[in-house]
Amino acid sequence: MQKIIQNYGSILLLLLGIALGSIVGLVIPHVVDYIKPLGDIFLNLLFVSIIPLLFFAISSAVANIQSENKLGKIIGLMSVVFLTTIVLASIATIVVLYFFPVSSLSTNAGALESPASDDSSWGERIVKFLTVEEFGNLLSRQSMLAFVIFSFLIGIAARRAGATATAFTSFLNAGNEVMKQLLILLMKAAPIGLGAYFAYQVKTIGPQLFGFYAKPMALYYSFGIAFFFVFFSLYAFLAYGKKGPALFWKNNIVPSLTALSTCSSLATMPANLAAAKKIGIPPAIANVVIPLGNTLYKNGSAISSILKIYVAFSMLGWNFFEWNTMITAIGITVLVTIVAGGIPNGGYMGEMLMISVYGLPNEAIPAVMIIGTLVDPLATILNATADTVAAMLVTRLSNEKFAPPIA
Repeated sequence: MQKIIQNYGSILLLLLGIALGSIVGLVIPHVVDYIKPLGDIFLNLLFVSIIPLLFFAISSAVANIQSENKLGKIIGLMSVVFLTTIVLASIATIVVLYFFPVSSLSTNAGALESPASDDSSWGERIVKFLTVEEFGNLLSRQSMLAFVIFSFLIGIAARRAGATATAFTSFLNAGNEVMKQLLILLMKAAPIGLGAYFAYQVKTIGPQLFGFYAKPMALYYSFGIAFFFVFFSLYAFLAYGKKGPALFWKNNIVPSLTALSTCSSLATMPANLAAAKKIGIPPAIANVVIPLGNTLYKNGSAISSILKIYVAFSMLGWNFFEWNTMITAIGITVLVTIVAGGIPNGGYMGEMLMISVYGLPNEAIPAVMIIGTLVDPLATILNATADTVAAMLVTRLSNEKFAPPIA
């Protein structure tokens, strides 16, 4: 018993906090408004830690890679893993929808406010997505990919500077260790913070799951949970062998609970990095794949993108199962996984992309956006925790050695 408490004490406390939060959200929802600030404070502390964590994790990892070819190999293999598994998730969703169709919907179930339209060209949007005009703008979560690219370039520059940059590289390594220790301190408050935030999620989203959108939500959650366990276990097996699934799931509990409670991939990234270390993923791979995957790799968004396109077509009486439509849906899904940000409800940009490509009428927008909101908890789990198993696959494909797992 003492060994169980020693190994799983933090997880048990986290589960207890989330369980109590769920009970509060269901039984005494009027109390949620009083405890939600605790969750907001915890989440804000995590968010303000993300920028320095990203900078030191990425730049130090790249700066310490000895070979230029090795860095290019990691990026290349990461791209192959991301693209292949996202396409697999999209195809699997189409197959499930073919055998378990969702009935047509009406748009009278309510509406969400749509984002302001952007009249800029695609070229201008790409520039805004990849870069910012001033250094201060890099420090915003809205410019996360631009900041990741900047941190990546800083690491490359430190490598190219050689011995001259030894002190700077030591600073990056020290900063990376300091941020890890800060996050260890913050996660000690996770049972309270995530419990309070989970109470809020149960109160606000829970009742809607049993309403008008029950059937598409049932399909998404049942298939999403099956995908979560089956596909991720398969990927862990391919990466690590027979012990891979057990090792991955043992260390994926805290990231999954963090993602479920916060609906934020960004807030889950520190837990992913800690899990990667316990699994034995080389830091040079984990500190590149996980931060980049946080922005670019989203299995949950891929599944929900296909579902939302299907529901919109069903609602309008259009045939989704045409080759051109399905191939376009997969292409849109790949783009959506890039466009969707690592913040709560960050998929709205992707939804607008889907609507504009297909030329869907305005009456389809509310249904699509409501579904996007309701699938967010599970989508975030799939989005965030896939980064760790992707790093395991990259480790295997790169022929790098896993370090001995940390108990």
